[in-house]
Amino acid sequence: MPNTDNNDTSQPRPSDESLNQVQDDAESDSDSDSEAKPPGLGLMYGLSAGHGIKHFGQGALLVMIPSIRATLGLGDVAIGGMSSAQSISSGIANIPAGILTDMFRKKIAWILLVSMLLVGTGYIIIGASPVYWTLLIGVSIVGFGTSLWHAPAFGTLAARYPKRRGFAMAAHLTGAQIGNTTSPLIIGFLLAGTIGSWVVFNGIDWRWLAVIISIPMFLTGLAVIAKFKTAGAESKGDVSLREYFGSAKKLLSNRGVLGMALLGALRGAIHNSFQVFLVIYMREELDYSDTFVGLHVALITMAGIISTPIMGNLSDRIGRRPVISFAMSSMTILIFLFLQFDSGLAMTALIAVLGLFFFSVMPIINAAAMDMIDKGSEGSGTALMFSGGAVIGSLTPIAAGFINQENGFHGVIIFAGIIAAVGAALSLILPMKIKA
Repeated sequence: MPNTDNNDTSQPRPSDESLNQVQDDAESDSDSDSEAKPPGLGLMYGLSAGHGIKHFGQGALLVMIPSIRATLGLGDVAIGGMSSAQSISSGIANIPAGILTDMFRKKIAWILLVSMLLVGTGYIIIGASPVYWTLLIGVSIVGFGTSLWHAPAFGTLAARYPKRRGFAMAAHLTGAQIGNTTSPLIIGFLLAGTIGSWVVFNGIDWRWLAVIISIPMFLTGLAVIAKFKTAGAESKGDVSLREYFGSAKKLLSNRGVLGMALLGALRGAIHNSFQVFLVIYMREELDYSDTFVGLHVALITMAGIISTPIMGNLSDRIGRRPVISFAMSSMTILIFLFLQFDSGLAMTALIAVLGLFFFSVMPIINAAAMDMIDKGSEGSGTALMFSGGAVIGSLTPIAAGFINQENGFHGVIIFAGIIAAVGAALSLILPMKIKA
C-alpha cells in the first residue's frame, strides 16, 4: 500500500495520458499532433475545391433554365417544380448522408465519390431529356448527389477543426461561391456564344452543355478518392447502428440545433424563391442576353468570395449571433430595395451588395449548430441542417411560381423579403452558444 502513492506520482502518468489521448484529440484542436497529421489544411482546401466544382454544376442549371423553358414550353409553376424536385431529393439524400457519415467516418472519400458520380449522371439525363418528367428525374438525381456531399464534408471539417469551425466552413463555402460565380459567367457565354461584339460563335445547345458539365463532375469524384482517402482519420472508428440512433435521438431533442436548422431553412427558402425568378425576370422582362444574365447571377456570389471567410473568422472571434443577425437583417433590407431598383445599373449594384450576405451567412449558421452538437454526430447534424432547408425549400419555389404568375417579380420580391424578415427576427432570439 505505501508504494501506491509513489506509483500515483510517477508510474501512472504515461498510462493516464494514453487513456486520455483520444479524448484530448477529439475535444481540442490545440493538440499539435492532431493538426499536424496529413492532410492537415490540405484537406480543408481540397474539399473546398471539390465543393466549388460541385456548385459549378448547380449554378449551370440555374442559367440554363430560360433555355430549357423555351425548348420544352414550361410555365412558371413547372419551373418552380424543378426547384422543388431538386429540394425534395436533396432532403431525402440528407438521411443516408448523415447515417453513412457518422457510422463510417473513415470512408468519407467514398461517399464524396458517389456524390460527384450522381451529379454527373443527373446532368447526362438532363441533356438527354425528351420531356419534362424525364428532366425532373435528372434534376432530382443532381439534387440528391449535391446534397450527399454536405454531411461528410461539413461533418469532417467540424470534427477536424473544432476551434476554427466558422473559418473552416466559411472556407468550404468560399469554394462553393467561386463555383457559383464562374459557372453562370461561363455557361451564359457558352449558351449565348457572344461577349458583346468581341467574341461571337453559334453557342452550344443546353442539351450538349449538360452532358459536357458531367465530365468535370466525374473527374472530381475520382480526384477525391485518389487524394483524400484520409478524410475522417480524426475519428476513433466506425460506430454501430444502435450507437448512431442513440446519438441521433439526442440530436433531435436539441432545441438549439433545431432552431439553427429552421434558420438555415429560411435562408434557403429565400434563395430558392428569389434567385430562380430573378433569372426569369432578367431574361424575359428586361430582355437581357444569356451572357448578361450569367454576369448578374455571378454577382450574387462574387462579393461573397471575400466576405464569407471574413464573416466566418469574425464569428469565431466575437460569436455567431452578431454576425448572423447583421447578415439576415441586411439581406431583408436589400431584397425589399429591389421593389424600387428593379433595372439598370442600380439593380446590378444591388445584386452585388446582396452577394455579400446571400450565401455567406449559411456557414455561420452551420457553425452555430455544430457548436451545440456532441462530438461524433457532426454528419447527422449537418444532414439535419440541410434537411430543414430541403423541406421548406421544396414548397417555396412552387409558391413563388404562383406569385410570379399572378403578380410578377415584384410579388416574388415581397414574398422573399417577408421570409428574410422572419429569419432576421429569429436570429435574435434562437438559442446559440455564447462565445467564451
